[in-house]
Amino acid sequence: MMKILLMSTPIGTLGSGAGGGIEFTITNVARDMQRRGHQVTVIAAAGSEVEGLRIETVAGAGQISVQTQTVNTPVILPPNSVLAKMWQRAREVQQDYDVIVNYAYDWLPFYLTYFFQTTVAHHVSMSFLTEAIDQAIAPIATQNPERLKFGSRAQAETFSFDASQCPVIYHGLPLEQYQFSATPKNQFIWLGRIAPEKALEDAVQVAQMTGIPLKIFGKLEDEQYWQNIQTNFPDAPIAYGGFLSDKGQLQRIIGESKALLMTPRWVEAFGNVVIESLACGTPVVTYDRGGPAEIIQGGQTGFVVEPDNISALVKAVGKIDQIERSRCRQVAETEFSLEVMGDRLEDWFKQLIF
Repeated sequence: MMKILLMSTPIGTLGSGAGGGIEFTITNVARDMQRRGHQVTVIAAAGSEVEGLRIETVAGAGQISVQTQTVNTPVILPPNSVLAKMWQRAREVQQDYDVIVNYAYDWLPFYLTYFFQTTVAHHVSMSFLTEAIDQAIAPIATQNPERLKFGSRAQAETFSFDASQCPVIYHGLPLEQYQFSATPKNQFIWLGRIAPEKALEDAVQVAQMTGIPLKIFGKLEDEQYWQNIQTNFPDAPIAYGGFLSDKGQLQRIIGESKALLMTPRWVEAFGNVVIESLACGTPVVTYDRGGPAEIIQGGQTGFVVEPDNISALVKAVGKIDQIERSRCRQVAETEFSLEVMGDRLEDWFKQLIF
């Protein structure tokens, strides 16, 4: 049995959606490691509560998301920082654990790596965003590349340092919670934080040009950005359903859709929504940018098109009925199950500990 301490995102509480897909990943990892007989504790922001998981909460001011910063933004810690307090607590209890795994994409955890006696490893959850974080990660990549886990090779290649020796471990899902759907409705779906780097407007243009309705779900981070989309595309057949914490309801809507549209303006580290879609049998049309392009098998589970090319998106969705939805589910089962991810993570943890 291994004793594992998972350090959650300091952006918000687990389950709030503020931390994006990393919240879902932390929950899945914790549950699977527990199922395998390991002792798992999660340290997270106050208010976090997930049934069946041991969570120790810390109160404090939430961290400013790195996504809102520029490449040269200096290191920022707000007064009464929850991030600082979470890592202070980790230092106090470190002797009770075999390994500490960081899920926060922020300067402080990377900087603190060698100040701990217990091994600190990192799930690097985003691509390059700021010079400060890049410089904090670089020494780890040089001295202990095994401590840095990336979500895709494309993500790892965005940094200034050589990450070729760092492990890449794809995410996985509890597939029993995802129902395969062979008969979709005439609609597309778009999932993600509603913010400029996600380029929702590109998917909206596809809906407008094809006349096929687009269902939109995700946390509304930038109200002005969303208002601009509605103003610029008043006649587009779109409907915003908010952030659905009810996974069952969301999965049903994914399965009812002809395709998931992925339109990132930045390099996605992985893309949990992509494998959620495949698990429901729904193919994906994505830009050739980041993790989603590594996941999708062109012509078999969807289409990968030139980034920022609306015409290419429209052409791809016009061929979406050529995809066998059963193939999408099959790939999810063989490559992106929780069991497959758990095997790879367990091997990673053992390498770090023994």
